[in-house]
Amino acid sequence: MSLKTVDARTLKQWIDKDQVVLIDVREPAENMAERIEGATLLPLSSISKSTLPNCAGKKLVINCRKGGRGNSACEKLLAEDPNLEIYNLEGGINAWSEAGFAMKSSGQFFLPLDRQVQLTIGLFVLLGSVLGYFVSPLFFLLTGFFGAGLTFAGLTGFCGLALVMAKMPWNQFKAPSCCSV
Repeated sequence: MSLKTVDARTLKQWIDKDQVVLIDVREPAENMAERIEGATLLPLSSISKSTLPNCAGKKLVINCRKGGRGNSACEKLLAEDPNLEIYNLEGGINAWSEAGFAMKSSGQFFLPLDRQVQLTIGLFVLLGSVLGYFVSPLFFLLTGFFGAGLTFAGLTGFCGLALVMAKMPWNQFKAPSCCSV
């Protein structure tokens, strides 16, 4: 079965008609910082067909920040059950917000996971380069390590650093009762 997408305006119509179950696959801290009201939090790392809420008679829509993790979640779920009717929100909550639809926000700043990964890789490549030049050429192995990791992530869509970063204390948030917000 092919992956289906839905644009923000169509999703808004479905929500207004109570025709959708919306799943947010971002991490808890990202979700608490900013989210579409009514979305159920189910992080990508823990999503499976068995963890989905009851969707009887409704469309299942996955959302994330920009659409990438949502796409991965849809692929994961379709691999488990190719007959699922599942949609990925095109452009994620960024597209939802740009369309002018309401967002629920905690008002706190949160650096999204993808930018945390970019910042971490950038700092380690810079550090490895500086130390390699001034201290020992062996530090250039650090830049090679992160370059290989980026190459692997680009080829496979799997980013181990993102999984590690998602488990960091600043990315953890104990949501009040369950995850439905």
